[in-house]
Amino acid sequence: MSKIKTLTVETHCYHCGEDLPFSPYILADKQFCCLGCQGVYQILSSHNLENYYAYNDVPGQTQKTQTPRLEYLDEPTITTDLVDYQDEETTVITFYIPAIHCSSCIWLLENLYKINPAIVQSRIDFLKKQVVITFKNKALSLRELAETLSRIGYEPLISLQDVVKKQQNDVSDRQLIRKIAVAGFCFGNTMLLSFPEYFGLSGLEQQFKDFFGWLNLAFCLPVVFYCGRDYFSSAWVNLKNGVLNLDFPLALGIAVMFLRSAAEIFSRSGAGFADTLCGLVFFLLVGRWMQKHTYHHLSFERDYRSYFPVAVTLLKDNKESPLPLNKLKQGDRILIRSNEIIPADAILLNGTAKLDFSFVTGESMPVEKVLGEVVYAGGRQLDGAIELEVIKPVSQSYLTRLWNNETFTADKDRIKTFSGTASKYFSIALLSVAIGSGLFWLSKEDPSKAMASFTAVLIIACPCALALSSPFTLAAVLSIFDKNKFYLKNTAVIEELARIDTFVFDKTGTITNPEAANLSFNGKITALQKQWVSDLARNSGHPLSRELVKWIALPKQYTALDYQEKVGRGISGLIDGQLIRLGSTTFLGIDPIPQLQGSSVHVMIEDQYLGYFLSSQQWRNGFKDLVLNLGRHADLHLLSGDQEHDRKSLIPFFPSIQHMHFRQSPQNKLDYIKTLQNKGHKVLMFGDGLNDAGALKQSDLGVAVTDNINNFTPGCDAILDGSSFSRIPNFVRQAKDAVRVIHMSFGISLAYNALGLFFAVQGTLSPLIAAILMPASTITIISFTSIAARLYARKNHLL
Repeated sequence: MSKIKTLTVETHCYHCGEDLPFSPYILADKQFCCLGCQGVYQILSSHNLENYYAYNDVPGQTQKTQTPRLEYLDEPTITTDLVDYQDEETTVITFYIPAIHCSSCIWLLENLYKINPAIVQSRIDFLKKQVVITFKNKALSLRELAETLSRIGYEPLISLQDVVKKQQNDVSDRQLIRKIAVAGFCFGNTMLLSFPEYFGLSGLEQQFKDFFGWLNLAFCLPVVFYCGRDYFSSAWVNLKNGVLNLDFPLALGIAVMFLRSAAEIFSRSGAGFADTLCGLVFFLLVGRWMQKHTYHHLSFERDYRSYFPVAVTLLKDNKESPLPLNKLKQGDRILIRSNEIIPADAILLNGTAKLDFSFVTGESMPVEKVLGEVVYAGGRQLDGAIELEVIKPVSQSYLTRLWNNETFTADKDRIKTFSGTASKYFSIALLSVAIGSGLFWLSKEDPSKAMASFTAVLIIACPCALALSSPFTLAAVLSIFDKNKFYLKNTAVIEELARIDTFVFDKTGTITNPEAANLSFNGKITALQKQWVSDLARNSGHPLSRELVKWIALPKQYTALDYQEKVGRGISGLIDGQLIRLGSTTFLGIDPIPQLQGSSVHVMIEDQYLGYFLSSQQWRNGFKDLVLNLGRHADLHLLSGDQEHDRKSLIPFFPSIQHMHFRQSPQNKLDYIKTLQNKGHKVLMFGDGLNDAGALKQSDLGVAVTDNINNFTPGCDAILDGSSFSRIPNFVRQAKDAVRVIHMSFGISLAYNALGLFFAVQGTLSPLIAAILMPASTITIISFTSIAARLYARKNHLL
């Protein structure tokens, strides 16, 4: 084991597993990629918690990000809204921690009391990535608790949405589980009490026949009136609206089974169908739970508050203090530090504002503002601290109005599923057969057999297997997509994905890779000169400068003096006494180099030109193969809020120039989607920022692409991790195969129904036949759908 660990740390960080820089940080013979990872290891080792590394290799998350500012957690008005419970001595709070991902995380977070004795206990919900912590509030503040979690690599994600709308327990989910438990208990008991009836009654058992019947009827009461109540409510509501959904024949079958069972038990003419009834409701509820129980840890209905910070730094009487964002008002003076979000429309009073508005507008180039200019909400400050005076409250800012734009309240049709469409025709056919068989026996002047055949048809043809085929198939596909980092809002999205014939892409952050471009240097540069270049580029917030610093991967050694930056042109400064200039050929005053493919950063030290860094690949991995695969069967379009500087490089991906549109506003994107839909297209939109929110909502399917699923994404139907972007064609094929499996399972279910109807129309259906056919069809459907979905996943290279 130690040999394996030694081999690992030669090239990878002992804590997080990332590649080591040129000069790694070393502590206790362990190598780390940054001071953050080294610090986490130091904390754990000092508290005898090194077993954290025994459960998984490199279990930690990278700690290269800045330490969060948590002063706002000292504000009582904020903490009161965040905590679950608080008294004079104890506080209980639930934190959402995106970094939870393995058994080591669970072990460490459950041993927090070893790091700080004021922590009484901590409980982990792995699926929801939540930790519930109980601590002594006199010995430990909420801020200190959050800082402790951040220091060990488990920073809690706290947004304004947590304060305004606290996450509530899913009461309906608990009620559903309770109903499943009740139905399962009653199903098991009715099966046990029905065995003597199936296999023949002995003299002793004959004496208890009536008693068993009454017990079975008693078990049916909670199943029908408590567990199955939702089916009756749904059927009634849809009937009032003139809709026949699958709940109607289900409710009808449950009601007929209960009434006929009660009639036979009361009249002592039979044993009824108690076990079949309880089993039906039990399996239906299990299918409903599987269909409903998707991704609790993801939020698909996002609003601007989950993008904003909880509090802002207020400047008053030359003092800084945290202020809850909902108390920010016009005229307040606020301090925004580097990499923080502008929370409200304001005027720049002090400092240099260099803002990244790509989330709002789609434009990737930073925007520079001068003193006295209006700075709109939603921008991220890239370079140094600035002071602003609020001119509009948060609720009236540009970003909020953009989000709440009424035109963004899309009026797209609800997704139509195959089971929903088929249920209407199935219900009509079922009623026709039941009424027809009843009328046939009435014409034979046999009213008892007419009633028996009428009720038997409704019982045996109750679409239990039909109702289960879709949820079990789609739940299996959801699980497959989840393993491949494609998270769907619900199962209906899978069927809609299979119908898509038009794909629309945003550019910035969607088809481009924001994390790392494939940089290369053309020319001659020494290790020391690389250090100078890195230390200068570290001062710039431009995306290419940030990529350059990552690519060189050297710790800071020198401070930049006389630093200057010309937005969109280049940067300059004195590093170790040397004048360094980075930027375009125009900025450096040299002749342009023709036919460079990609973005370039030219380097000049003193008056000597050294060469240039070239970002030769700016698209996500596999993007070319992706568009080739999708383009064979669908139309591809590009909608970008960015300028047209990438038009030529995108022509190989989007052959039709008419399908590429730049400088698109959020409203332009939404209108374009509507135009495509009016032409009869089924449209899927890929986007990432608020400027895509309207288009994502309007499209038949909106997919938010992100490189961190826990970061803000607009309201959407699915969230796609950027690392799985190249698998989009595989997901589409899997969705089409899932629909194929549903069709085949419907065929199997109808075959069972046809066999049962053979007995039912003759009025000879016995409880034994019903008890055999219904569970057999259910088990067959569940097994077939689960196995078939996974076989198709292997074929599509998703397993």
